[in-house]
Amino acid sequence: MKAIRLNQYGDPAKVLSMQEVPIPEPGTGEVRIRILASPINPSDLLFVRGHYAGVQPSFPSPAGFEGVGIVDALGPQVQNFVPGQRVIALNTKTGGNWAEYAVLPSDFLIPVPDDISDEQAASFFINPASAIIMVRRLLAVPRGEWLLQSAAGSEIGRMIIKLARRDGIRTINVVRRREAAEELKQLGADAVIVSTEGPIDEQVRKIVGPEGVKYAIDPVVGETGTQIYQSLGDDGRMLVYGSLTGEPIRVGADPRFILAGRRILEVFWLGYWFPRLDAAAKQDLFNEIVELMREGILKTSAALKFPLHDVAAAVRQAEEKGKQGKVLLVPGT
Repeated sequence: MKAIRLNQYGDPAKVLSMQEVPIPEPGTGEVRIRILASPINPSDLLFVRGHYAGVQPSFPSPAGFEGVGIVDALGPQVQNFVPGQRVIALNTKTGGNWAEYAVLPSDFLIPVPDDISDEQAASFFINPASAIIMVRRLLAVPRGEWLLQSAAGSEIGRMIIKLARRDGIRTINVVRRREAAEELKQLGADAVIVSTEGPIDEQVRKIVGPEGVKYAIDPVVGETGTQIYQSLGDDGRMLVYGSLTGEPIRVGADPRFILAGRRILEVFWLGYWFPRLDAAAKQDLFNEIVELMREGILKTSAALKFPLHDVAAAVRQAEEKGKQGKVLLVPGT
C-alpha cells in the first residue's frame, strides 16, 4: 500500500514522503480500515517537527492521527464492527492515517452516522472535542460571561465562536489581520481585536472594563499568550492548548499579576484528558459532537483535498496564513 512516512524530524514539506509498505494485518481486538480521508492538523505537524510530547515515533514513522475510513478486515475477538462499515479512526497512539490502510484497536473507532459527510467525519474529533471540553467542561463558562481567545480565525477558533454564541457566551477574538474581523463577526463573534493594533490586554479592557476577563483560551503562547494572560481579572482562568510560536508565556511580566488576585494558568491536552473518561462519558461526548455537527455549530470549513503523493504541497497549504478550509489527504485520488 501507499503510506506517508518520515525518517527524521524536520520541516514537514521536506521530511514527509510517500512510500510503498506492506498492508498491515489486524491482530486480536484490532480492525483494519481503508482510509477515505485524513486531515492535516496542527498536532500532526508538531509531531513531524518533534515538538509533540504525547507520541514518540520509531523511525521510519507513520503519521496522521485522525480520519475516516471503511472497515476492511477484522482481527480475532472483534464483535462490534462489520466489514464495509464507515468509521472514524482515532489513530492517536502511533499515528498512521496518512495511508491507504491503517490498523487500530476497535476501541479507537467510532461508527459514523449516515448524515455526516466524509469531509466532516474526517475531522470529527480533535477540534470539536477540544472545543466542547474547554468551553463546556473545564472552564464551564456561564451564560453572559466574556470568553477571550487567540487564533480565532483557525478552524477550532471558529467552532468556539459558534459554540459560545449558541450557549449565550460573549467572545472576544484575537486575530492578526483586520480583514478577518468582519467574517468572524458574521459567525457570531461579539468583538474582534487585531493583535498588531495595540497590546491585547489594553484592547480587551476597553471592551470589558478595567476588571479584565474571567475566561481565556490560547494556542499561541509567546507574546500573544503573555498578553492574553495579562487580560485576566483577579480570579481569571486561562487554558493553553497549543504552542504555535514555541515560545514561553511570561507570567511574571508584570508583578501585579503574580502578587494580587488568584489567576489560574493551566494546560489542556486532549490526549491526556480523553483517555481518562469512562465509556459512558466518551459516548456522551461523541453524541454531543454529532448533535452540534448536525446543527452546523462544529462544522469544519470546506476541505481542500490532496492525494498522498502530493503531501509536500498539502502540508504547505495547511500552514498557509489566512487559508480557508481544512486540508485533507485523500488516498486513491
